Amino acid sequence: MFRRLILLFILVPIAELALLIQLGRWIGLWPTLGLIVVTGILGAALASREGLRAWHAFQLDLSDGRIPGRPILDGLSIFAGGALLLTPGLMTDLLGFTLLWRPTRRWLQDRAVKRLGGALVQRGQIYVRASAGWRDGSASSEAGRAERPAGREIERPDGG
Repeated sequence: MFRRLILLFILVPIAELALLIQLGRWIGLWPTLGLIVVTGILGAALASREGLRAWHAFQLDLSDGRIPGRPILDGLSIFAGGALLLTPGLMTDLLGFTLLWRPTRRWLQDRAVKRLGGALVQRGQIYVRASAGWRDGSASSEAGRAERPAGREIERPDGG
């Protein structure tokens, strides 16, 4: 894990800087700076639009009584894509745009879900498993075993 962080925080910026220097040699300083500014403006506009779209989908799923699994993944992806666009460089901008553009974002999300949590997230449903030692029978207070918490009845103000 430490080696991956070294790659992320040291080698990626060095590669980005080398790529920007090479691009500056090929097309010149001002076009390179213009490209950086244009990708920033386009990225901000795309992140804003897609972020609002994900927020509305999140609210719609909640109002329909569904768990907003896809909108949460969209929001996290859009946030990560926007953060990547904040860092100057062409490789991070490319990855940021792939997280902001919906078709590539969905493709990356599907691959990540299959790789990391295919058993937990299925067809928009999130399955939660408790591992506190609870059993279906009566709760036990023996040492080392947790007791099942007592549920609270919710009473309506009208007495119903």
